[in-house]
Formats: sequence, structure tokens, C-alpha cells
Amino acid sequence: MSSADPTGLEANAPGQRVFTVARLNREVRTLLERGLGVVWVEGELSNLAQPASGHWYFSLKDREAQVRCAMFRTRNAGVAFAPKAGQQVLARGRVSLYEPRGDYQLIVEHLEEAGIGALQREFERLKAKLAAEGLFAREVKRALPRFPRRIGVVTSPTGAAIRDVLNILGRRFPPAAVRVYPVPVQGAAAAPAIVEALALASARADCDVLILARGGGSLEDLWAFNDERVARAIRACSVPVVSGVGHEIDFTIADFAADARAPTPSGAAEMAAPDRAALLEALARTGARIAAGMRRELRATVSRFDSVRARLRLAHPGLRLAHQGQRLDDLELRLAAALRGSLQGAQHRVSRMEARLQPHSPQRLAGDLRARIEQLKSRLTYAMDGELSRLTHRLDLAHRTVQTASPLATLARGFAIVTRADGSLVTDATAVSPGEQIDTRLASGGLRSRVIAVTRPRAGSGSKT
Repeated sequence: MSSADPTGLEANAPGQRVFTVARLNREVRTLLERGLGVVWVEGELSNLAQPASGHWYFSLKDREAQVRCAMFRTRNAGVAFAPKAGQQVLARGRVSLYEPRGDYQLIVEHLEEAGIGALQREFERLKAKLAAEGLFAREVKRALPRFPRRIGVVTSPTGAAIRDVLNILGRRFPPAAVRVYPVPVQGAAAAPAIVEALALASARADCDVLILARGGGSLEDLWAFNDERVARAIRACSVPVVSGVGHEIDFTIADFAADARAPTPSGAAEMAAPDRAALLEALARTGARIAAGMRRELRATVSRFDSVRARLRLAHPGLRLAHQGQRLDDLELRLAAALRGSLQGAQHRVSRMEARLQPHSPQRLAGDLRARIEQLKSRLTYAMDGELSRLTHRLDLAHRTVQTASPLATLARGFAIVTRADGSLVTDATAVSPGEQIDTRLASGGLRSRVIAVTRPRAGSGSKT
């Protein structure tokens, strides 16, 4: 029975595998390509061959070893430099095997000069790292002061950048004082010095804005501004920072970390300080607009005043009072005439009524009424005496009748009235039960008692139950 090997081939005999040379090279190539993947290799370029096919063949070597490389035409068309023997390069590719000769080689996909490529990769790595931390976020950027009283400049005191910055600041906004923080801007000591200067400016807090400036140069020359410590010092600074490093095409980590980025040191100075001439021109325009507005408002106010004065002249209070006084006099005369006429009419009506009432004098009517009243009084007194005698007689008869039929008279003869607790009369002994409470009314006072026994009536005689 045969067994399967890791490559998928079956052995001819137990414990034995047999490959052809071509199959072996193919399997090794597959293992190399799948096992290592994409790798970066740095070395010295040698044995460069550029045949008519457009492909490049060369070796990468160091002091101890070398490796054959192939870079096909579709890939080497994007190389930004002309490779030459002895040049230190950085290659990215996949490890493979050239099957006809059994030589392993590097299939190069990207080729760059070693020094610049390493710095560029470090730049991209640090940029991605700080961006992920939010160090470059728009939300953390601070606004620059519009009219700074003092401007700090962190740069070399001997370079061209400081001269350009001071020249532009003095021309654009002379009222602003300038404090220079001298630092080296190139070399190993540059980054620590810049960090220290930023910390010092932040602690002093006597500047309204800081300019971090340096003239142009290569990537290596500007590398101090790609230092992580510088980026963090910019964000930790309590004063807004404007970066003006290199030329317009140069970008550094400091540019991304700063609150504002200018393409050059001169641009940073223009960004940090307002333009005095533009301010004066804007101030003059604003003053002219204010003066024109005030003149328009004054003219409108004068026109409104004249209009109101003319209206007041037509409706002067004195004139109105005179007219009202005249109207009051007229009304007063009319009222007096009306009152006189009304009084005369009333007097005439009174005279007529007096003449009509004379035949019906109240004194005569009063005498007639007194005689009639006396007559009616006598008749009423006689009728009242007769009616009173008749009613008194009837009352005596009713009293004697009531006395005769009164229950009180019956009680006075020794009888009693028995009622139950609910006030109902007891007329039958069977209507109550033993133990029930009853009330007894006598001629004088009453009794409350409880039934001990009830005697029920029988035919012919009574018996106790």
C-alpha cells in the first residue's frame, strides 16, 4: 500500500519518493513563493543586464552573499531613477525559482534608492501612527490670533529663513514684537533643541503665536521636522504654532501637527501677522461707510424733524385750545337757552295741572274719607265682638269634647299605653316575644321593661305559656 506525501505525490514503494527534476523544481518554486511572500531586500546592485526584451536582470549583494534578481518590463517602467552598478538600492519582491537552471531568484516588483526610500517609509509610518492617535485632527487645531502682540520664531538665527521672516513681519505688522528662539534646524541636535524651544515658549506664554521655520533642503536635511518628539511638542505647546518648513512641495510631520501650515517661512510670517496696509485700507473703507451712513441718517432725521414740525404747526396745541374754547362757549350758550326753555315749559305744565287739580282738593277728599272710615270702624268693631263671642262658645264645647275623648283622661283612670322599641303600639300580647323590651306610658311618667312571659288567649279562659 502506497502512502501520500506532503506534496501530493505517491511513492512507488513504501518509504520511497521519486521526483523528476522538473517536478522537483516546480514544487520548490511553489514552496518558496507561498512560504516567504513579499520581502524587502537592501543591497548593492551589480551585474546589471538590460536586454532588448526590456526586462532587467541583476544581482543584489552585500559583504557575505548575493542573490539573482529579475525585474520585468511592466514593473521597471515605474522606477524613478536610472540604476547603475555599485548603487545601494532597496528592492521589494517575491522569492521564486528559475526552474530550467534550478536557481532561486528574487522577482522584483519595486526598486528605489536605499537611503531616500527608508526615510520615506519611516515618514509614512510615523504619519499614519500620529494620524491614528488624532494628532492631526482638525478638531484639535487652534485658531491663530488676528492681532498678535508678540510673535515667537523658532528657527536658526543664521539662516535665510529668519531674515525673510523678520523682514515680512516688520513690513506687514510693525506693532508686533518678535522673540527669536534660536535652534539648529539640521542634524542630530536639531530635534531635541526644537522640542526644548517649544517647551520654553509654552512655559513663558508671552507670545501669541509661534512660527516654526526652516529653508528648503533634501529629505535628509528636513528630517528633524519629521521627528515624533517635535510633533508631540507642537501639540503640547500652549501657543498656536504655524509651520513654514522647506518649499511649497515639501511636507513634514511638523506641518501636519501644526495649527496652520505655510508653504515657506515667508508664507508662515504672512499667515501669523496681519497686513498693516490691508488693515488700514479696510479701516478707511469702513470709516467712509460709517461716515456715509451717518450723513444719510442725519439727512433722514432732519427730514423727519421738518415733517413733524410742519404737522405740529398745523395742529398747534394753542390753536386747538382756542378752537375748543370757542366750541365750549357755543355749547354753554346753547345749554343755557335749552335750560330756560325747559324751565318755562315745566312751569306752564305745573300751572295747567294746578288748575285741573283744584276741583279735586285733597282736603275735601280727606274729610269724606275720615267720615267713611269712622263708619266702617264702628261696623267692624260690632262684627268682631259678635264673631269673638261665637268662637269662644265653640271653643268651650270643643274643649269639653276633647277632655272627654283624651287618652290622658283614660290614663288618669288607671290605664296605660304599651309600645315596642320601634315605637309601634302593642295591642296584642302575641305581638311580643319573651325577652323583648317594651315601654309603658302612664298618666304620670313611664316604665321601660323586658317581657318575661307571654299569655296567649284561649277560648273561654287564658293560660300562661
